[in-house]
Amino acid sequence: MSASLLQATGMFGGYGGLDILNGVDLAVDAGEIVVIVGPNGAGKSTAMKAVFGLLHVREGRVSLGGEDITNKPPEQLVPRGMAYVPQESNVFPNLTVHENLEMGAFVRRDDFSGVLEQMYDLFPPLKDKRKQPAGELSGGQRQMVAIGRALMVEPKLLLLDEPTAGLSPLFMQEIFERIIAVNDTGVGILMVEQNARQALEIAHKGYVLAVGRNRFTDTGANLLANREVAESFLGGTGEG
Repeated sequence: MSASLLQATGMFGGYGGLDILNGVDLAVDAGEIVVIVGPNGAGKSTAMKAVFGLLHVREGRVSLGGEDITNKPPEQLVPRGMAYVPQESNVFPNLTVHENLEMGAFVRRDDFSGVLEQMYDLFPPLKDKRKQPAGELSGGQRQMVAIGRALMVEPKLLLLDEPTAGLSPLFMQEIFERIIAVNDTGVGILMVEQNARQALEIAHKGYVLAVGRNRFTDTGANLLANREVAESFLGGTGEG
């Protein structure tokens, strides 16, 4: 059996000597959309930052494609095939859409013009706005720029922290559709998302965290159908 694309086991870590993560496990197989959901303060974004080397893992192990990457800094992870889109400050507002995408390729030394065109194919609303400053775009379009910029390095795994935060329902749906389109190109996706129900609808697998621990792990469909998950974390009633 091949190793998971991403495997994080028993992660402990936090801020100022206080653990936010209390033994979190995560795994993403190649080509999967995996969603982390849970209440505020559950450790969702903290877990993602730990995976990407933005937070020190005090205990536990993180591997990418079977290689130990625990506590390696982000600049060493990007060349290994991992990219990260933070929730905030994820575009250069004074640069054009096209310049933002080019900035995503700063580590490349080859011709990436073909990848640029792929980004415009993946995110059609950006085509006509390529010369417009990113700061003038709608929230949903800025998020497309941020995701497109991260994809310029052609990662195997894309980390998305709250990609639909603050967006209208219309733009939220469009971002989820674009995430599916990105995944269809073969990119594995690990996503933290407050809009849990909608995120689980597109997820191959989901993790429900609570107080820095794994509470439930299952397919997206099974988590949606789980009555306890629905009542405690999704604000509704499941099917079973």
